[in-house]
Amino acid sequence: MPALVPTEFIGTIAWLGIVPNRDASLASTPVAELIAGFGGVAGEAHGGLTRPSCVRVAAQYKEGTEIRNTRQFSILSAEELATIASEMGLAEIDPAWVGASMVVSGIPDFSHVPPSSRLQGASGATLVVDMQNRPCTFPARVIETAAPGAGKLFKPSAVGRRGVTAWVEREGMFRVGDTIRLHVPDQRAWQSAV
Repeated sequence: MPALVPTEFIGTIAWLGIVPNRDASLASTPVAELIAGFGGVAGEAHGGLTRPSCVRVAAQYKEGTEIRNTRQFSILSAEELATIASEMGLAEIDPAWVGASMVVSGIPDFSHVPPSSRLQGASGATLVVDMQNRPCTFPARVIETAAPGAGKLFKPSAVGRRGVTAWVEREGMFRVGDTIRLHVPDQRAWQSAV
């Protein structure tokens, strides 16, 4: 019996981007297509099989410890980005401002898809969802430059809507306009005995 269940939720890739130099800026550069390899996207700042640990895993590792790179992609929902923009009083948020790798439309409650879910593209390229991405202050700097006064509004508006991080399970091509299907683990939600 398969451990991952294909759902009826089939989204559309609405936007793709790469972050060429994370030290210079979090901002993404839009692209029409990208090739996902096991190390992520070649030449992308978040690529690589491993990465130095950051504050998100500070309870497990001293910052800077080399760990598996489960943050090769930052994937957001077009619908959730629209909600964030509305709460911030903006007409829209350019996905480039938040360092997005991919924006998907048509999958509801996207930032809360279960960890270990798969997002499988039309080419067969498949991404494994690691976890929900938490909003931070880095996008605020880019947003502030593009929309003065709005940067500080991003973090509180993006709570629970910042998308997910993911890593490449099967290599292949992703293109703007392609479909992407959600597959979820076949298990009940964890119930702690607290």
